[in-house]
Amino acid sequence: MALRFLATTITPAVRAAQARYYGSARPLPPAPGVDLLTTEETDFITARDSFYMATVTEDAWPYVQHRGGPPGFLKILGPNQIGFADLGGNRQMISTGNLAVSDRVALFFMDYPRKERLKLLGHVRVLDARDHPGLADQLSPSPALRGSVERLFLIDVIAFDWNCPKHIKPRFTEAEMEAAAAPLRQRIAELEALLASR
Repeated sequence: MALRFLATTITPAVRAAQARYYGSARPLPPAPGVDLLTTEETDFITARDSFYMATVTEDAWPYVQHRGGPPGFLKILGPNQIGFADLGGNRQMISTGNLAVSDRVALFFMDYPRKERLKLLGHVRVLDARDHPGLADQLSPSPALRGSVERLFLIDVIAFDWNCPKHIKPRFTEAEMEAAAAPLRQRIAELEALLASR
């Protein structure tokens, strides 16, 4: 169980809401300094082709951004450190600016077909890729995209938690749909060939 996640997010206001709506607040056992990532989390993270990242503006407004790339674009750098290359985009720099003021981040990873989600909390350092070419090479999603790497996000994970799948609606990528349809297409081709031979 991810005890640090609960200790971090179950604040007095949350406990008051639990008591109001459910009659009592959830007891919190002692939490470690950090929730240690296991093979289950690292395998799940590196298999993702996208995630959502939340930061907070200087005026305390939450901001959520979608990040995507080929599976494996988010790299495991250590027992509790992950990182990714930030490619050139729309030049708004909202997440980067927010993280210059507060290094706290929340990440949300989804596996829609399997109805699984992983929440992660951490502290982020944003580095200029020009100042760290070796690390930029390591974090680049592919050699072809290396020239588009502008910044490097290093996330020191402090906590994570797996969510209940109850209300997750399955969604599938184009590649997943293609793989599911391939046997049907093959069977249709066999039947068409059989009809044509008669």
